[in-house]
Amino acid sequence: MKKLLIFALAGFLAQLVDGSLGMGFGASSSSILLTYGITPAIVSATVHFSEIATTAASGTSHWKFDNVHRSTMLKLAIPGAIFGFLGAAFLTHIHSSVIKPYIAIFLLAMGFYILYQFLFRRQHETHEHVGQLSGWKLIPQGAIAGLLDAIGGGGWGPVNTPILLSSKKIQPRYAIGTVSASEFFVTLATSLSFIFRDNTN
Repeated sequence: MKKLLIFALAGFLAQLVDGSLGMGFGASSSSILLTYGITPAIVSATVHFSEIATTAASGTSHWKFDNVHRSTMLKLAIPGAIFGFLGAAFLTHIHSSVIKPYIAIFLLAMGFYILYQFLFRRQHETHEHVGQLSGWKLIPQGAIAGLLDAIGGGGWGPVNTPILLSSKKIQPRYAIGTVSASEFFVTLATSLSFIFRDNTN
């Protein structure tokens, strides 16, 4: 019962952050769960399972309202899903005492980064066009973000959205919509990796 309340509290507080900043659910909820001594693999699995429905709903909504730049989404989603799957597999094979300090540092840095984006970069310049974003930049960007998201339990939105906005080639609505839509595939791949690992034990 106590653990259930901890998970509920983590989800509630993380959603407050995500609702205010537009990103940070995974990083916030993972930080809270790690604080209560939950192992990194269970933290990441819990967060990603909970995000399957929310990312599906968010992605569908953005797609319906034409906020998704399709080619950019594919360039992010495919490598992100592959490396998310691999990141989850790596997390289940390493002892929690080894990886936990590094995840804590990553989540702390992510927290400061989200705060910086909210306080100093929120009033970004808007762009009235959608440019052609380079695949050789987007593919490694998606791969790294997917790996960090799987291992750290969050980070897909905070990593990708500011990078797309800073490119000045895409409108904010396309940047946010594209990242939200692609996150579903990363979340699904990461969750499947945890399921596959659990079934092989």
